[in-house]
Amino acid sequence: MKIQDIIDETPSITELPKISFGIIVLNGEPFTRYCIKQLYPHAHQIIVVEGGSEKAKHICPNGKSNDGTLEVLCDLKENHDPENKITIVSKDGFWNDKDEQSQAYANKATGDYLWQIDIDEFYKDNDIEQVRSLLYQNPDVDTISFRQITFWGSIKYWCNSVYLTSVNASEYHRLFKWKPDYKYTAHRPPTVVDENGVELRTKNWLTAEVMEGKGINLYHYSLLFPKQVREKCKYYSTPGESYKTNMDLWAENCYFKITKPFRLHNVEQYPSWLMRYKGTHPKQIENLFDDIDSGITKIDLREIDDIENLLDNTYYKSLRWLLILVDRLGVFRLILFVRSLIKSMIRNN
Repeated sequence: MKIQDIIDETPSITELPKISFGIIVLNGEPFTRYCIKQLYPHAHQIIVVEGGSEKAKHICPNGKSNDGTLEVLCDLKENHDPENKITIVSKDGFWNDKDEQSQAYANKATGDYLWQIDIDEFYKDNDIEQVRSLLYQNPDVDTISFRQITFWGSIKYWCNSVYLTSVNASEYHRLFKWKPDYKYTAHRPPTVVDENGVELRTKNWLTAEVMEGKGINLYHYSLLFPKQVREKCKYYSTPGESYKTNMDLWAENCYFKITKPFRLHNVEQYPSWLMRYKGTHPKQIENLFDDIDSGITKIDLREIDDIENLLDNTYYKSLRWLLILVDRLGVFRLILFVRSLIKSMIRNN
């Protein structure tokens, strides 16, 4: 199939708001097919912007995915898109940056809302429909953020961190009201402004705390497979990602081997810890692992014996709960605030 842009112009029959999902993907396997299938029943559009910038040329020498992602997208478009919802946007050569890529899907969005998705993030079907119902009942909502749950090494475990709790980096800005004269201005953090240039989070914003209170979270499988971690390390070790410049060392000491059990999140300067996950997963993640087990989908898995040994260790469990208690009391947040204040005073002097 030739890569082309095919925009769905058929309005939805349902009264619920129309959602345009926007995805940037580079080397998204094995998630690509499952992510799009998870979104498809709920989507007005799924606009996938494939490829990377020169910053990622060491994992995409010609600007395109080298793991079969583009071929999977073409197969989905050609053979699994009965309602003509999927748009594939690719480019000869490299994209300038992720801002340009996000703007590429935003410029094609025709839904009532734009929902940004990473290829390795998933939502439960019922949660997506709850969000659509919420928006239908509350049309004044301008933007919604979600709390992420970060899975680590296996879908049996999740990782939390002072970076995610006290820096509040687990709040992912994802869903934005969308109109023809709105603009997507920045990818990091995702930012949309209205026709007057007003940033939507200054208006009617449902925060991650609000959505978490409704039982709706973002399931982020970002540290699941060794392939992912290796490629993230290569990407984030390039200039411009100063807080992650030691990613290769982090992967060697904290992911592939657990030599620093309280530095397991990839932003390693902040303490982090592992927990067993006791909940359920989105349906397409279950399908992914069923396909891995049956050999349909092939991907190397991380061994989990060392994880189990760690989580069974009484010393680790005691220190982990102490760390969680200190974090919940706001001690780390206070330390970070004081540190930020001191740095600001030094700059001003």
